[in-house]
Amino acid sequence: MDSQQMSVLEAIVKETAEALFQKWANALPEDQRTEENLNNLSKNSIESTYFVVKVFMDKFNSEAEVLKSKD
Repeated sequence: MDSQQMSVLEAIVKETAEALFQKWANALPEDQRTEENLNNLSKNSIESTYFVVKVFMDKFNSEAEVLKSKD
């Protein structure tokens, strides 16, 4: 994967993490929206997004290998 493709993937992950953070932050009751809680949500959204993307890519690549071997 070249650096341009990686940059596109990184941008997608970043935007997805931001969207997940916003979803979680909006669902958080107003009285719980402290700086500490929002920082934790931000960290968790980034880690969760990377986890989901990695699992997806691993499964996608695994299935692609299976399909290649059937040719």
